[in-house]
Amino acid sequence: MAVTIGERTATVATPRPRPRRTLAQRIDHATGGFFLWPSILLILAMGIFPFVAAIYLSLTRFELVKGGFKLTWVGLANYRKLVLGSERLHFLGKLVDPEPVGVIAVAAIALGGAWILVRRIRARETTIGGAISYLVALSVAVGIAWVIASTVAPTGRAGTLVVTTLYVVVGITFQYLIGLGLALLCTMKLPGRRFFRIVFLLPMMITPVGVAYMFRMMTDTSKGPLQPIWALAGLSSYSWVNDPWGARTAVMIGDVWQWTPFMFIVLVAALEAQPTDPIEAARVDGASDLDIFRYVTLPSILPVSTSLVLIRMIEAFKIVDLPRVMTNGGPGTATESMTLHAVIIWRALDFGGATAVAFLLVALVTVIATAFVNVARTRVTEAT
Repeated sequence: MAVTIGERTATVATPRPRPRRTLAQRIDHATGGFFLWPSILLILAMGIFPFVAAIYLSLTRFELVKGGFKLTWVGLANYRKLVLGSERLHFLGKLVDPEPVGVIAVAAIALGGAWILVRRIRARETTIGGAISYLVALSVAVGIAWVIASTVAPTGRAGTLVVTTLYVVVGITFQYLIGLGLALLCTMKLPGRRFFRIVFLLPMMITPVGVAYMFRMMTDTSKGPLQPIWALAGLSSYSWVNDPWGARTAVMIGDVWQWTPFMFIVLVAALEAQPTDPIEAARVDGASDLDIFRYVTLPSILPVSTSLVLIRMIEAFKIVDLPRVMTNGGPGTATESMTLHAVIIWRALDFGGATAVAFLLVALVTVIATAFVNVARTRVTEAT
């Protein structure tokens, strides 16, 4: 089609009509969605329905009645019971005035977090929403730190919230450090390193219940397999399960022994995948092995380490097998995790309270994981 504009004539292409699809083509086009959507709807139903049902259950009280059961709406009573009510001693522990060291540690966490936030705002590295979420995470971290400082004092008593946090922080710290050390040794040209790579993976192949029973026998100072060693050390009359910190230490040692191989195998892959050119250039410039590890190796494995710690953190918050089998949560509730806490009150038919504990654990994991990812992302950006 020609269009005349002034003295110029322009040719405008006439749009061609889209060809009409035949019935076979339409059926062929809809086949993918026909087979895909049922699977998607099934997965959503299997994921969303239990979540919504659990939320409703956490806001109700379960009662056995004649011919069945009854759910009575109680609102946030189950959550108030854990934080302010009859389950406060079980969940939060016995709060006392913290020691000066604890006060200093809490203040250091608060000031350090505030300094990081101010620096990120000045550098325009965060948005308003990011700053608000960071403040929420920092408030939760400071609150948990204050609860820990108040319950680990000599006259205090740790609840399941503090015990779970100790398992996660102490366990992941030692797992990463030991796994990194073993990974560095196995990437060196040492004789037998392939054999030890297999040996270091063996603990991860044992079920958690098997690990728990094994450490339960090993920590038995009266008739366990290590009884002669405990006797030589003068500990034949000592019982790990009768001392709160001794029982917690035994559980954490078992957890570290089981999950260090997971850190080890991933860090070995990260160390072997790092580029060799920066290391060779650093050696030519006269850098020492410590300088190469600090300024070349650590920044190169930092993204992998961040993902590794995050995955292990999410898993560590769900610890239940070791404290259940080794100590049954005792003495008292000294080794009881939040998951074991939920299991125990679930068996007492307090389904609403157990679900409330589970959702508080979900909230705790979400806040801490989000804060960790935000801080780690900043470190990764600076390293790269």
